[in-house]
Amino acid sequence: MLIERTQHLSKNNPYFSHAEVQCWTAYRNHQPVGRISAQIDAFHQTRYHDHAGFFGMLEAKPDIQIFRELLGTAEQWLRERGMRRILGPFNLSINQECGLLIDGFHTPPMVMMGHAPPYYRQLLEANGYQKAKDLFAYHIDLNFNIPPVIQKAIRKAESSVTFRSLRRSDFQQELRTIQDIFEDAWSGNWGFIPFSTEEFAAIGREMRLLVPDSFVQIAEVDGTPEAMLVAFPNINDLIRDLQGKLWPVGWLKFLWRLKVSLPRTARVALMGVRKRYHGTPLGAVLAFGMIDSVRQAGRTRRIEHVELSWILEDNVGMRNMLHAIGCAPYKTYRIFEKDLIS
Repeated sequence: MLIERTQHLSKNNPYFSHAEVQCWTAYRNHQPVGRISAQIDAFHQTRYHDHAGFFGMLEAKPDIQIFRELLGTAEQWLRERGMRRILGPFNLSINQECGLLIDGFHTPPMVMMGHAPPYYRQLLEANGYQKAKDLFAYHIDLNFNIPPVIQKAIRKAESSVTFRSLRRSDFQQELRTIQDIFEDAWSGNWGFIPFSTEEFAAIGREMRLLVPDSFVQIAEVDGTPEAMLVAFPNINDLIRDLQGKLWPVGWLKFLWRLKVSLPRTARVALMGVRKRYHGTPLGAVLAFGMIDSVRQAGRTRRIEHVELSWILEDNVGMRNMLHAIGCAPYKTYRIFEKDLIS
């Protein structure tokens, strides 16, 4: 939606408190033909010290000259600020919309996922960009069966493990719990940077408005929160015919559809199990149990299709778990990179 993009690039986006960002628009014959952004994220530099900058917000006509000018401008801006490598697309950070769709163009994108045409990959590669990392989106069949060995482990853990929905009456504490688990669970992942408190508060505002309590699952072990999952209703289902505008009657259509007609698809956008449980039977119990709980919630709301995205290509543990219940990647997104000093 245009209003969401405006907010995303406004001074109210808390990302700008820890990142330097520059945006450009390309014109030909006084007509806009492309855009791009370049970012230097202080959180990333503090954690990795790798002199890596980023590009994002890339939109352009299928013209190699336009891509060359946009990318070259972003590269030069980063080079002048001491960056030695560029990665992207990130709109604007790894904790927001990122990656370029390179496979799986046959279905529309889920909420907060991109859908660039195939020529973007071709023109990035023609400008010297290559693969840095692939991200997978998995389709979850709601009729999946939990493997018998995991069912047995879940029954064995029943006395100590509980799964519960969001407690809206204690929303701020719940939000801190979800952020704490996410940052512990993801801290070893490629490219990880933490959210600022303000950034997670912004996610909380979206959750409060759009996400049913049962779409947030928190797993507790002996009363202590140890894993979390957040699924968003796919509002793309509701706004596809609004042409990006809510005014003057789009708001009414959106609210009516959100409360009455409901989307038929959803996306698991956040999921994490604390690191001390990674690779353990109890960790598998927590992960499978949360997925099963949100499946039940989705069925109640007549959800027909769920996407879990994104999953790093080298997150073998998570991918093996999804394969065990018959899930398969159906879209691939790619982070590209280019050396800026050669």
